[in-house]
Amino acid sequence: MTNALALDFLSSVAEMLSSPLMQRSFIAAILVGVTAPVVGTYLVHRRLAMLGDGIGHIALTGVALGWLVGSGMNLVEPESLALPGAFVVSVLGAVILELIRIAGKTSSDVALAILFYGGIAGGVLLMGIAGGTSSQLNSYLFGSIATVTNSDIVAISGLSVLVLVVGIGLAPALYSVANDEEFARSTGLPVNLLNLLIALMAATTVAVAMRVVGALLVSALMIVPVATSQIMVRSFKATMGLAMVLGMLTTVTGLTFTYFYNLSPGAAIVVIAIIVYALAFAFNPVTEKLRGRRKIAPQPPAVMHPEKQQQ
Repeated sequence: MTNALALDFLSSVAEMLSSPLMQRSFIAAILVGVTAPVVGTYLVHRRLAMLGDGIGHIALTGVALGWLVGSGMNLVEPESLALPGAFVVSVLGAVILELIRIAGKTSSDVALAILFYGGIAGGVLLMGIAGGTSSQLNSYLFGSIATVTNSDIVAISGLSVLVLVVGIGLAPALYSVANDEEFARSTGLPVNLLNLLIALMAATTVAVAMRVVGALLVSALMIVPVATSQIMVRSFKATMGLAMVLGMLTTVTGLTFTYFYNLSPGAAIVVIAIIVYALAFAFNPVTEKLRGRRKIAPQPPAVMHPEKQQQ
């Protein structure tokens, strides 16, 4: 009986991995799972955890704008321009938000609130003008990884590589700005430009992750793996590295789970990420205790060189 169940499970896994749809879905999930925590690490250190949410909402306006342009051109499927529209509008929103913050005329939370409400309202209105339906917009709100196409994979791959190159390649400078802007400015770093880069990486990640987890949940994939990593490790480098691993494992696990059970992949991925965070938080006292024991563990006495002992 046990062998029969094992064979059935292995057969289902083989069928899942041989499906072109699931292959595309896994590629997209892995890219998003690795990329999102890189940006999230900087957002957490800057105390801008909700920036991804704000940009995610305004990306809906870009999705609807892409539909509107596509339906007006009558040359391409309106949906094919949804991701490019989301990327362009997300980048513009991130630039505007950063310029507002630099000018200091509006506080960051007010600017984020404007993005929240304006993005949703603009998306709904433009989608109606384009002749689309709310159900079509919902696939971008909550994710629809089953609709990922080969062209989407190409776009997601290119944007993911861009975020990883900038986020990891400029890590020392970006960390300095995210950790202490005044100190970074005193060392001569271009603080405003680096802050803008962080915002642009967040916007790019939102456009990449919309297909997988949706605009409403993308911020969770940026932030929750980072928050989990901060419980388990201490250094910035280790936090980012572990968050990338957790993000990838979370997306793959969530996607696998929803293959066998008819549930929303985006919601499953976020719930799994939160469960992992809860487990890390629950076992944190044990981890801290073990760290403390390692720190105070007795060290063997140093053996002096015979010539020094004679002296």
